[in-house]
Amino acid sequence: MNGDEAMIDDVRRLRVMGAGVRGARIVERVLPAPLDAVWAVMGDLEGGFGEFQPDMRSVRIVRRDGNRVEALARSRYGLRARLHGVLRPGWCWLQSRFLVIGMAAVDEGGRTRVALTGGVRVPGRAAIVPFGARRELERAMARLAERVDGAVR
Repeated sequence: MNGDEAMIDDVRRLRVMGAGVRGARIVERVLPAPLDAVWAVMGDLEGGFGEFQPDMRSVRIVRRDGNRVEALARSRYGLRARLHGVLRPGWCWLQSRFLVIGMAAVDEGGRTRVALTGGVRVPGRAAIVPFGARRELERAMARLAERVDGAVR
């Protein structure tokens, strides 16, 4: 990287990605736990992720190639999605034809700043149906904070 290129952290990157998706909402919070403990819950798509995402019943990774993943997700309402994207420490961006999931986490001196976005996609357009998205993200963030607090204690 040369001096003209600026590094942005993963939370800022999520803000940029969210800004490019009409209707996307982003919820941020600083959790009083180290990044490793927070990401152990967030990045565990087949385990911890489903525990804090209110509408997710299960996620199963079907293929992984480095940071690239393909996963099958099932909502609590019976909907299914084949998600494709990137999962690495501190960053997750997955999307299907009808769903977008974005998560980021960065260290803030022993605490962790977390950002979440996601929702139902409008097929063929860079847009998310905004109805109820903020409420669901707030619920997910509260549940994540509870799970992380319980895991750290």
